[in-house]
Amino acid sequence: QVQLVESGGGLVQPGGSLRLSCLASGFFFHLYSGAWHRQAPGKQREVIARITTNGKQTYADSVKGRFTISRDNAKNTVDLQLDNLKPEDSAVYSCSAGATDLNDYYDPGYWGQGTQVTVSS
Repeated sequence: QVQLVESGGGLVQPGGSLRLSCLASGFFFHLYSGAWHRQAPGKQREVIARITTNGKQTYADSVKGRFTISRDNAKNTVDLQLDNLKPEDSAVYSCSAGATDLNDYYDPGYWGQGTQVTVSS
């Protein structure tokens, strides 16, 4: 069974940090790009970070300089380090695995269920 499971979410104060982890199983994870997404209530889901099979990282402007995506193919994980968190970062964070084409278009194929991140004092 193909599965992506997120962990590491929780409640953090503004300016704080969290590290989210996405564990993949049931497929050859090293052949796929990975990504993190978020969706806040009343807002569309957005792609905030991507990483290709060779480690190229891409970030949304809203998180650039604050979040870092990484992968460990030996562990089948894609992690997201969230630093200097702001209240507007509060959302459900989901990971995905998919394909990145030659035009840098990311097409997610597999999705995790998501983990809640709440930034509040």
